[in-house]
Amino acid sequence: MFTFAQINGYWDKDRATSKQVVVTARDRIVIPVEELPIGTTEIVYRITLLDENQQTSNSLVSILKAIPDPTGISQGSAGAVFLLSKITGDDKCKYALFTSKENALEYKKEGKIDKACLYQNEAINKDAKRITLDGTTCFKTNAMWFGFESKNWILNQKIILEVVPWVDIKSSRGWNITHKQEVITVIKNNYVYKALNKKEAFTACYLEAITTKYTYKEYKSLLGIEIKKEADAIIEACIQQTGETAKLVNIIRDKAAKVFESGKYAAAIAIVQNEIIDANKAVAMDYFTLGDYYLLTKQFIKAEETYNKGIAIDPNEINLKLELAHVYLFTDRLSQAKEIHKTYKDYNVFPTISWKEQVEFDFGEFKKYGLPTKNFKKILRILN
Repeated sequence: MFTFAQINGYWDKDRATSKQVVVTARDRIVIPVEELPIGTTEIVYRITLLDENQQTSNSLVSILKAIPDPTGISQGSAGAVFLLSKITGDDKCKYALFTSKENALEYKKEGKIDKACLYQNEAINKDAKRITLDGTTCFKTNAMWFGFESKNWILNQKIILEVVPWVDIKSSRGWNITHKQEVITVIKNNYVYKALNKKEAFTACYLEAITTKYTYKEYKSLLGIEIKKEADAIIEACIQQTGETAKLVNIIRDKAAKVFESGKYAAAIAIVQNEIIDANKAVAMDYFTLGDYYLLTKQFIKAEETYNKGIAIDPNEINLKLELAHVYLFTDRLSQAKEIHKTYKDYNVFPTISWKEQVEFDFGEFKKYGLPTKNFKKILRILN
C-alpha cells in the first residue's frame, strides 16, 4: 500500500462504482454512480466498451493504487497511462454526465444534453478522465449519473463503467464553507464576542477548535447542553490565547449585574460563584459583589462569610469593611457596626466618594430591597 496518499487523502475503493451493463442497439441508458463519500474532492472514471467475452486487464481501483495523488494523473504520471483499458471492442458510444437524476432521465428519454455537466459528442470505445469537485462548478454534489447512447445500430453493446472517488481527509470531516459559517454565526451571537477587541483572532481560534475536535455530523448530534459546555471551555481557551482574559471576567461581572437587576437573584449569585470564584478568576471585589447579592436578598450569614473571604484576600479593601458593618447592623450587632464606622468615617471608599456618601447611598438601596431601617439614624449620627 502507498503511504504518501494517506497524508492528504485516499482513493476510496469501498465506495467505488464498477458496473457492467448491456445497452440495446440504438438505445440510451442511465447508470447511477455510488453515492460519493463526504470529503470527495476528485473522481476518476473509466469507460470501456468490450466485445463479447472480453474482460478488462486491470480494474481502475488497482491502477489507482499506484498513483498516490489525483494530481499525478493530470501531470502524466507513469500510472496514468494505464487508466485506459488495454482491451476494447469495436463498438462505440457517446456519453454524458449529470448531477441531477431528473436531467439524466430526460437525457435517456429525449437525448437532451443541455443540462449535462460533461458531454462526449464523439463516439468512443474507451475513455478516462479526472474531475475536480470544487464546489463552484457543475460538479458540486455527491450524486452523479452517467448516460450512454449506443452507436451500434444492430447489436447490443457491453459497457463497463468504473468511478473511484478521491477523499480529502480534511474535507471528509464535513466542514464546508456553509457549515463553518453556521458556527461563526453562533459565535457572533455570543455575548462574549460582542465585547472583544480581537474578534477575528477569537473567531479563528474557536472555529479551529470545533472543527478539529468534531466532524460536522458529530457536532450536529450534540445536545444543546453539550454544545454550551463545549463552547464555554473553548471561549475561555481562545480568550486566553488572544490575551483578553481580563475582559472576559469583566463581561461575566456585567452579565451577573444585569441578571441581578432583572430580579433573577439566584441566577446572578450562581454566575459570580461558578464563573468567577470557582473558576479561580476572583479578586477581592468579586467577593464584595457576591456578598452584596447575599446581603440584598437577606442572606446575612452567607454575606458575612463572603465579605470575610474578600478581606482575607485584601485586608486593606475598605469597601469590604463597610459591607461588613452593614451585616452587623442587620444582625443586631450595632456596637460592632458603630466601631467600624468610627474607624473609617473620614476615609474615601472611592477616590471621589466619601465613606459618608457611600453609606447614605447604601441605605437608600437597602430601603428599596426592604431591609430593616431601624438603626440607620444611629449610624448617620456617628457620621455627622
